[in-house]
Amino acid sequence: MVKVMISAGEASGDLHGASVAAALKQLQPGIKLLGMGGQAMRSAGVDIVHDIADLGVIGFVEVVRNLPRLFKLRDSLVEVMRLERPDVLVVIDYPDFNMRLAEKAGQLGIPVVSYISPSAWAWRKGRAKSVAKVVTRLAAIFPFEADVYREAGANVAFVGHPLLDIVKPEMSRPQAYAFFQAEPSRPVVLLLPGSRTQEIGSLLPVMLAAGEKIVEAVPGCQFFLPLASTISREMLQDILNNSQLNVTITNERTYDLMTIADVAIAASGTVTLEAALLGLPSVVVYKVAASSYWLAKLLVKIPHVSLPNIVAGRRIIPELLQADANAGGIAREALAILLDPAEKRRLQQDLQEVRCKLGEPGAVERVAKVILEVAAAQPGGANEHL
Repeated sequence: MVKVMISAGEASGDLHGASVAAALKQLQPGIKLLGMGGQAMRSAGVDIVHDIADLGVIGFVEVVRNLPRLFKLRDSLVEVMRLERPDVLVVIDYPDFNMRLAEKAGQLGIPVVSYISPSAWAWRKGRAKSVAKVVTRLAAIFPFEADVYREAGANVAFVGHPLLDIVKPEMSRPQAYAFFQAEPSRPVVLLLPGSRTQEIGSLLPVMLAAGEKIVEAVPGCQFFLPLASTISREMLQDILNNSQLNVTITNERTYDLMTIADVAIAASGTVTLEAALLGLPSVVVYKVAASSYWLAKLLVKIPHVSLPNIVAGRRIIPELLQADANAGGIAREALAILLDPAEKRRLQQDLQEVRCKLGEPGAVERVAKVILEVAAAQPGGANEHL
């Protein structure tokens, strides 16, 4: 029986891990899956040995403060690998933690597949060589990512972007309006403050303040806030209670919700690319500790922080960073989209270009096949199952 261990450290990784788990089960019905993840991976049949609900730190300074806890967690997962002896470890995003875990797996003789790999193409490019040394196979989701890692000596498979398989609304727009009890004649604004408690605390209050300014200009606006699996409803509600803005919290069918939205106010991250694939323009906001930000400025070698702009190679959607991510600036950018249909159409055309650059559908199945190939190549591996 093939045994695969998956390590995902936050909500987006949990989503990708769940998709890979489902594809692995489709290709190999008797497979055993275990690892670190959240509710999505658990629902997909992964035996969760550590739930990620209490993870999710961002920024250099924030990570340093949490190092003792992260080292303890890493050691715990290493012990799981020692006892379970998986045929392969799959590390998904959460780069600093997962690369250290990958190194430990290598010391145990367990091969590693890296998926949603460290962004060496954006910063710390020398890190690509370090990653190449500790991973057996790297499943690249961007063409430019594949090039960087191949040059660094990694064994790379370009699989395309998994969101092309994942981001699929299930309802028609009329059905979505009815499901969310939204009024079609009134604009819909999504608040997407992230999946980490730290992001919620720093971004949601300013998003709500921006929403209050938007309502002053467009009184009929409807606001929705999808609940990330890593965040408690109570935490969101506590913050919402300090605002005058009327916001509906949702916990399912987010892609259907995106199809009826006019604009999203979103934390920089995977969600901005999900929105882009559905033609939803976003105002991207980003805040970390000042020391983390200035250190990143020294290291980051690309001009944009949001994935749609990075993929396009130019500024398509607005980005507001640090002090610029204030209520007035956010409201101004959102209203420019809400009040100008021509601007919204232009943005949607540009976002279609982003979709075209991400390759063809089928990435998730291609990743699953790479994982099974790596597992089968091991001495005593699962060749007979392929």
